[in-house]
Amino acid sequence: MPSGTIKRLVRDRGFGFIRDEGGQEWFFHRSSVEGNFDQLSEGQRVSFEEEQSAKGPRAGRVRSES
Repeated sequence: MPSGTIKRLVRDRGFGFIRDEGGQEWFFHRSSVEGNFDQLSEGQRVSFEEEQSAKGPRAGRVRSES
């Protein structure tokens, strides 16, 4: 399972972006977070599953690496 760092959170709209160790950015929606979306923070390490959507790469099953 790949991992990365939360680059940006848009809390009021329920989504964010993860930057993986290779520099690629992954969109994620609050519905793909395992746990509480509101407890995530920018700079936090997370793991995720790679998914592809019509709009590009997307992170699924996002979980905190604590």
